[in-house]
Amino acid sequence: MNCVALLLCCNWAILLSSTVQGYENLALKKKAWQSNLDDFYYNGSDLVYLGAHLAVDGRKENLALNGRQCARSSTGQTAEWRVDLQRIFSIQSIFIQYMTDNRVWGLGNVYYSSFLGFSVYISNTTNKEDGVLCFRDTKYSGVTIPNPVNITCPHHGRYVIYYNNRTHKPYPDGYSAFVWTALCEVEVYGCSTPGYYGENCSIPCPQNCRQRRCHITEGTCLGYRCATGYRGIMCNDECPSGFYGHDCKESCSTHCIVSGTCDRVTGQCIGGCKAGWKESKCDTMCSDGTFGKNCTEQCGECLGKETCDHVNGTCVLGCNTGYQGTTCTEGGQS
Repeated sequence: MNCVALLLCCNWAILLSSTVQGYENLALKKKAWQSNLDDFYYNGSDLVYLGAHLAVDGRKENLALNGRQCARSSTGQTAEWRVDLQRIFSIQSIFIQYMTDNRVWGLGNVYYSSFLGFSVYISNTTNKEDGVLCFRDTKYSGVTIPNPVNITCPHHGRYVIYYNNRTHKPYPDGYSAFVWTALCEVEVYGCSTPGYYGENCSIPCPQNCRQRRCHITEGTCLGYRCATGYRGIMCNDECPSGFYGHDCKESCSTHCIVSGTCDRVTGQCIGGCKAGWKESKCDTMCSDGTFGKNCTEQCGECLGKETCDHVNGTCVLGCNTGYQGTTCTEGGQS
């Protein structure tokens, strides 16, 4: 190995050791899948298939096709590989060791051209488009593309997806005309215990983060998603008076008995509703024929069976024959 290559490897080793410290490889021995057929080689007596699982077997000492430590699919216009972490984890970084055939990495290596242009996603489904794009190569060349590569991507997800394609000509200089997976190891580092963050995953996420999910290094609630009734990057600010719900975006009803005052979580009016309104949020007018506090009063004999005012029971058009008063409840006796 020449001095430049050795220096590059050492620099990457330093970067990796500092990046993954305190985090667990969540992908080790997990179920993996790759598009296209598994590639294979003939060992003199048998066909040896290079299945997707070889990229999460924990081995990356032999980076050759026949080393039995690397996954590789058959060639195509697209190549996709993914690992199922089996549940949603808090992820910090993703390490990828691409196949080298145990040769010095760079322009003289046959594999660099099929690595160029790759992208990595974290998703809660097997569809990469449902997830977040962690990285897409748009600037590397055969001289500059590193191998291995470490991608910092602090997100929550169940699937980590590697993708590459050659579907839109012309391709940039150095790109192969086809792609395959050729992944010797993919390591996904993060916290194995939900609800924690920090270098050693030892600090509890703020209790008001929604689903107790927070940024793996900073502890901020992801996407500022707070439990109902709270807001702020750490979700420790209660909704101000007059507001409630997710991110405190809902306004308390003006029909609460104390206008605009309600429970910050549910929106339920504290003390009940003003006359003419009902339900816990006081957002529903009394049904026809009823009025007053809690809508428990019955309308009187309004003219033509018209309904009364939902607040005070007044018959706007007057009373049926034989009745009188603003609510048409007086009279009616023979």
